[in-house]
Amino acid sequence: MGLDVGEKTIGIAVTDPLLIMAQPVTTIRRTSLEKDFACIAEKVREYDIGEIVIGLPLNMDGSSGEKVKVVLLFQDKLSAAIPIPVVTWDERLSTVAMQKTMIDADVSRSKRRQVIDKLAAVFILQGYMDFKKKGQKNG
Repeated sequence: MGLDVGEKTIGIAVTDPLLIMAQPVTTIRRTSLEKDFACIAEKVREYDIGEIVIGLPLNMDGSSGEKVKVVLLFQDKLSAAIPIPVVTWDERLSTVAMQKTMIDADVSRSKRRQVIDKLAAVFILQGYMDFKKKGQKNG
């Protein structure tokens, strides 16, 4: 499962059973950590998830800023709440890439706003899965 954790929303993506392609699931409107984790736990059960990948919002130069601290704290608390591995993955430009893709596809601004978080989660999850597959082939 891929998560794009923002201040107001969390985008969620999952992969197909063969771990080939990530697909968008939903966007959670954030209210409290307890409710956020309950929604995530529900999706973990529904999709039989074995690992969660959270996008890590590094700065363009690779350094950590305030948002990274927030995401790492979220990761720690989620790891304590849900008994499966929770890892982070560099998400630099995930939202930018998805915005560009949707603009190129002539998706309206209002529609982009509705789906950007879960599509960013797709980008994060797909990048992580591709990296793991490449590592298995080369390792």
